[in-house]
Amino acid sequence: MIEFSLDKRTGILLVRPIGPLSEEDFTNLAKEVDPFIEEAGNLSGLILEFKSFPGWEDFGAAVNHFRFVRDHHKKVAKVAVVTDSPIAAFAEKITSHFVSAQIRHFDADQMMLAKRWVAGD
Repeated sequence: MIEFSLDKRTGILLVRPIGPLSEEDFTNLAKEVDPFIEEAGNLSGLILEFKSFPGWEDFGAAVNHFRFVRDHHKKVAKVAVVTDSPIAAFAEKITSHFVSAQIRHFDADQMMLAKRWVAGD
């Protein structure tokens, strides 16, 4: 399950995975994000905030996740990953090979710093 909010003023999307990810999560996310991208051209940034990666409900959810990333990664300038999970540093290095956005890891207590970085402040 994903909680998300899109700040249309700044073009920053905040995503919080709080349970296993479902196919519906990415359908709902696209319904919110796609019209904004169509109007604005892109997202200024994406902030992913999580304690640990919750995994997927099933294979279809994983496929939808990867499809969502494939279809949207060129429309996002910066990605901040806010977590204390040890996988974050590894994921930052691996993901940077597959997406065009700048990616940066922030510790869980650095949310304000992550927001400023994504906003370009």
